[in-house]
This record gives sequence, structure tokens and C-alpha cells, in this order.
Amino acid sequence: MEWSDVRIFLAIARSGTLGGAARSLKTSHPTVGRRLRTFEQSIGHTLFQRTANGLVLTEEGHGIIALAEQMEEGALAMERRLAGQEQDLKGSLRISSADWFGAYVLPPILADFSKSYPKVDIEILTGTRLFNLAQREADVAFRIVPFDAADVVQRRLFRLEYGVYIAEDAADPEFGDGTGFRLITHDTSTGQFPDIAWLVESFPNARPVLRSNNRNVQGRMCREGVGIAVLPRVVGDQIPGIRKLHLPTPPPARDIWMGYHRDLRRLQRLRAFISILSHHLVNAPS
Repeated sequence: MEWSDVRIFLAIARSGTLGGAARSLKTSHPTVGRRLRTFEQSIGHTLFQRTANGLVLTEEGHGIIALAEQMEEGALAMERRLAGQEQDLKGSLRISSADWFGAYVLPPILADFSKSYPKVDIEILTGTRLFNLAQREADVAFRIVPFDAADVVQRRLFRLEYGVYIAEDAADPEFGDGTGFRLITHDTSTGQFPDIAWLVESFPNARPVLRSNNRNVQGRMCREGVGIAVLPRVVGDQIPGIRKLHLPTPPPARDIWMGYHRDLRRLQRLRAFISILSHHLVNAPS
């Protein structure tokens, strides 16, 4: 039994369709279908049943899913271990972060890194999805919550300060009231945001009018006069056309965490990136 066949089996089981598996494996739909048929013929069992909702595991498929995942973990562990022993500063470095972190914090750091190590290819994955470090979906990730996996090396980077912003030519709202003003808030389906809850409580009579899961969108809507926004100061202070309100109480701050799989702790290009990152954070203005 070959790992490549098991990999396709797992991709189909997780996506529920041949097309979804093909996209996750970066291959073609016909190739996945052909490889599945060959795999089923070689083991003499049908692993999936076709339904109106896609492909679902048969009893035989359910019976081997745990074993297939064990094989996957072994293959990924081998890949991480070998990657962690690379000494040449070349190859790729995949970084995962929130959209605002990738747009406002990382650019000067990555500019220095790419100048110092031009043979390293950088990929930045931004958004709300938490990429799996054990499966090498990302080499290093930045989050506003600590990592909960035992095999992740993590470090608290800095305290993220927030500010309340309004369009440059708008009047100041009254703290504790907000009558006549509107609020720009955040999509809370992916978790709780203390700064957003604080904003709503601090301007109870302001009307929430727009919600977005993208801090850059929030800032630019604020610039257009849509409403009051609470933003990380590293974002709000860099957006022209908005100004920070001077309030008696600031929004709650949060910690920024960096994490990477422990098998990559000797990966030289990752260590070089962390070194440059640390240099920038130490010399960042207060």
C-alpha cells in the first residue's frame, strides 16, 4: 500500500467530493477519480458510496480511516523532521496570520528578510482560518489566542493596543452615549472580540450599521464616514483620513502569539525569519 494512495483516500474522506479532494491536493478531478478506482481495486473493497450529498465512507472505509490517519501522521512527521534539518537558506517559508497582521505588521519584516535571504520563497496566508501546523499547512503562524497543541512551540510577541477611530472631518461622539453616531463592528461567528464588545458598551446609543471580519475594510469604511471603528493601533494609525479619539478609557488590549511545530525548530530559514522579526519588535516605536 502506497502513501500516495492513502493520501488521496483521506482527501476524499475529508472533502466529500472528488473535486474538493483534487483542489486540496492541487491535482485534477479525473486523476483523483482514477487513483481512487485503482486503490479500491488493489485492496478489493469499495471505500466510498456515492450519494446526493457527495461521497460518504462505506463500512470498509470507516474501518481504515484511523489507520490511514496514523500513516499520514508518520509521513508528515518524517517530512517535518527532514525539513527541520535543512541548513541551506533556500526553499520556501509559509506564514499564516490575520489579514491586518499580514498587511500592516509583516511588510517591513519580510522586506528585510527577502533582502537578506533572496533564495527563500515566501508565501503569506491571511484570513480567519487557523492553519494546521502539524500538517505543514503553514510553517509559522501568528494569532491573537495561544496555541493549544502540545507539539507547537509558541511565544508571546507583544501586547496589541487598540484605538477608537472616526473620519478625520467628523465630530467627536460623546463617550458613554454615542447618540447620532453609527458603529462599525466585527463578525463574531469565529470567536469573541473584547474590543468590539467594549465599543458597543462605550457608545450604547450609537447604531451598529456595518459588520466585517476584515480590519482593513473596517478602517476604510471608517474613513468614508460610515461609522466609528475600533482597530489595532498598528492598523488605524497607518490609514490616512481617520483620526484616533482621545477617550477616558482605552479599549482592552490583547496578546499576539507566534507558533511553529517543534520539528521545525532547527529549520534555518525559520530561525533566520524569527531573528529578523525579533529585531524589528525590539526596535519598534512604543
